[in-house]
Amino acid sequence: MRATLNIPDDLISEAQKATGEKSKTKAITTAIQEFIRQKKMMDLLALRGKVKIDYDWKKEEERELKAQREREKLFERKK
Repeated sequence: MRATLNIPDDLISEAQKATGEKSKTKAITTAIQEFIRQKKMMDLLALRGKVKIDYDWKKEEERELKAQREREKLFERKK
């Protein structure tokens, strides 16, 4: 998408230095992607302590091991 933006030259230069990109477009794209990534991480971290997950990992491990044994039995029968 093309857009005409008024971005200060010093800000573009700083973005190019920070991202290591020579192209203005790539520098801005990289900076925006990084900003979005960090924002998403901060949003997830803000949920810390607010979400309760009741997960029985031992039961899940038992299911996985049982399924693995069943697959092994099927594989043995095909030989």
